[in-house]
Amino acid sequence: MLMTFQCNASADITMFGSVGLKMVTMMGQPETKSGAIKAENIPHALEQLKAAVTHEKENDQSMKSNNNAEQEEPTVSLATRAVPLIEMLNAAIQEDCPIMWQCQ
Repeated sequence: MLMTFQCNASADITMFGSVGLKMVTMMGQPETKSGAIKAENIPHALEQLKAAVTHEKENDQSMKSNNNAEQEEPTVSLATRAVPLIEMLNAAIQEDCPIMWQCQ
């Protein structure tokens, strides 16, 4: 399953559905396979996403320090995966337009 975020101020962003649902909840939205954030609510969603990303980074750093002995395959952190969505939210604020998402 893939999830696509859409906004008139930015190119579409597609990510794995599980990651997309995590991003949706990190923005303070209900975990639904489709939805939207009104333009006036985007600044709050951006603030919540940034706070959640900061929290994830702190957790990742503590996990890495505990797992230094045996290194597994490198993984892409949620903080890294959130960057395009943060950029989309900033563009949506600039253009005063909503963001929508749906699973395919």
